[in-house]
Amino acid sequence: MAQEVRGVIAPGKNEAVRVETIVVPDPGPGEAVVKIQACGVCHTDLHYKQGGINDEFPFLLGHEAAGVVEAVGDGVTDVAPGDFVVLNWRAVCGQCRACLRGRPWYCFNTHNAKQKMTLTDGTELSPALGIGAFAEKTLVHAGQCTKVDPSVSPAVAGLLGCGVMAGIGAAINTGQVGRGDSVAVIGCGGVGDAAIAGARLAGASKIIAVDIDDRKLETALGMGATHTVNSKTTDPVKAIRELTDTFGVDVAIEAVGHPATYAQAFYARDLAGTVVLVGVPTPEMKLELPLIDVFGRGGSLKSSWYGDCLPSRDFPMLVDLHLQGRLPLDKFVTETIGLGDVEAAFERMHHGDVLRSVVIL
Repeated sequence: MAQEVRGVIAPGKNEAVRVETIVVPDPGPGEAVVKIQACGVCHTDLHYKQGGINDEFPFLLGHEAAGVVEAVGDGVTDVAPGDFVVLNWRAVCGQCRACLRGRPWYCFNTHNAKQKMTLTDGTELSPALGIGAFAEKTLVHAGQCTKVDPSVSPAVAGLLGCGVMAGIGAAINTGQVGRGDSVAVIGCGGVGDAAIAGARLAGASKIIAVDIDDRKLETALGMGATHTVNSKTTDPVKAIRELTDTFGVDVAIEAVGHPATYAQAFYARDLAGTVVLVGVPTPEMKLELPLIDVFGRGGSLKSSWYGDCLPSRDFPMLVDLHLQGRLPLDKFVTETIGLGDVEAAFERMHHGDVLRSVVIL
């Protein structure tokens, strides 16, 4: 029988979000209903609200979530009712050309639930990133549920579902940061700070945090940065080169998604170094670089999709590292809030006052 729960929707472009009654159907084949315990407030949710993703309003917001599986549909074998899970938005298919080549983190045919959640009047909702977890319960594809150690705090675990995984993965999976490497991270929001934490975890010897906000740079030091550069007052490329004996860094991670900061990352790396773009640009942005510089500097220019993660591999590992005291995921949680506080959390995010607000249900 379908259930009615409370959830946060974005009714229209730039309209204030509101708490509504959401109808969650019983899980069909391959689907699961998850009782949400915590969900982070991510910039992507704000982009949905602003119409920056698409115009399929109304949206059921929220996607950085952890909770307990309540029910599963036919054919589901990997998770069962009672399992504590982190939700992911790239449930791999196992059958596409990327999966069959042994590269499931590039899966080109990821799954979401086929059924729609609705408002009580039957209006279909578009769940953010196929999850929609600013709700007491949500319907997802069972492959979007990744079991992790249930002793971890849901507020911490849920953050692996998007921004934290994207940043850590940009450093470890995409950038392949290794022991003794030098790393620069441009943009020290949640994703950038996670990239810093990932670089530290990988054994980087020098981690240079770059931002225009001294508050964010201070936070970056707590995440593992060894040096900071305020690019509002200092040329970041020059500063990074001075900190690396004029050579530049082995890996430069751009966590802003802007042509100007991408160019900074490009020129701040060493010869044969790697640039990783994990910041998400807007469709109208254009990048212009001298082709001779692209050729002459060598190395790799990479984009990082969701930190090139494989949730079934990476989520449990990162939770274990956190529980061992080796990955300070709790430092990402600035505040905990209720469902009715999401609009105010967006405002605090806009002003850079929080790293992550987390809705507790």
